Amino acid sequence: MLLSLVLHTYSMRYLLPGALLLGSAPTYLLAWTLWRLLSALLPARLYQRVDDRLYCVYQNMVLFFFENYTGVQILIYGDLPKNKENVIYLANHQSTVDWIVADMLAARQGALGHVRYVLKDKLKWLPLYGFYLAQHGGIYVKRSATFNETDMRRKLHSYVSTGTPMYLVIFPEGTRYNPMQTKILSASQAFAAQRGLPVLKHVLTPRIKATHVAFDSMKSNLDAIYDVTVVYERKDKGPGKKSPSMTEFLCKQCPKLHIHIHRIDKNEVPEEQEHMKRWLHERFEIKDKLLIEFYDSPDPERRNRFPGKGVHSRLSVKKTLPSMLVLGSLTAGLLLTETGRRLYVGTWVYGTLLGCLWFVVKA
Repeated sequence: MLLSLVLHTYSMRYLLPGALLLGSAPTYLLAWTLWRLLSALLPARLYQRVDDRLYCVYQNMVLFFFENYTGVQILIYGDLPKNKENVIYLANHQSTVDWIVADMLAARQGALGHVRYVLKDKLKWLPLYGFYLAQHGGIYVKRSATFNETDMRRKLHSYVSTGTPMYLVIFPEGTRYNPMQTKILSASQAFAAQRGLPVLKHVLTPRIKATHVAFDSMKSNLDAIYDVTVVYERKDKGPGKKSPSMTEFLCKQCPKLHIHIHRIDKNEVPEEQEHMKRWLHERFEIKDKLLIEFYDSPDPERRNRFPGKGVHSRLSVKKTLPSMLVLGSLTAGLLLTETGRRLYVGTWVYGTLLGCLWFVVKA
């Protein structure tokens, strides 16, 4: 019985971060709404600058839990620049934590507020988050034939024209790689074989549309592409294991996180779509080779690591803890009064409904 209680307590480690991350969403949206109203007559760049700072506050709280709280050991390989840049971030996609890995790297460059995502269209219906991410510069896209290239170009051109800093995160695979979903893996490999492309083992065949539109729209204001490969080293090591979910990550099921970065100057990227398609597949072939060597190298010295020197990187708790305390205190302050509780609940309910209505009207 004692062992059962210990295991149950261990599995509940995600409750505190979950309660604060979700519970502070109405508080954050209220703060953002106030700033949006106050800045209505101000220049767009000033609004964007403060919005980026607000976003930093929330995301630093996220990083407090996913870095400091979990104690995950982060090893960075390759060439992550120290200074912020306008970039397209391309990575393999295997976990809901992948979004936070992008935040981890951006925070180390002082670019956390500039992170914006290309997201699956269905995520726009997430309560509060779906609406706000669109306001912060996120772009929702549908797959394959329903992909709206015109809408994505329009949004990106509007950001470029106003000089909005961009750390645009794209997962070209379109869906998460899961070695246990054999039907998805087989379909992806068949798609590559039908087009005469090398079949990949540890990643899915990348799709080109979002990457090409992003590059073509942003190239005048772009510095580089970051080609990122991530491995979540679970306690039960080895290939064939599903990457940890957010809940598992917060329960400390991932003691080590390996991140390989290759910075590619924009001038090295082919602009024509067909050539870029081949280039992107070649980048994923390189990812696949990195992952094969990580998992399957016959040399024990090269297994469970990427080539080159892995630098241990730790984000200071002084950078993340204040955000958690500020948002936690403001949320607690709301909940301690009857008026505050009404405002809090009303934000969840009416904020969600108005956000969904906004997407319906925009469609």
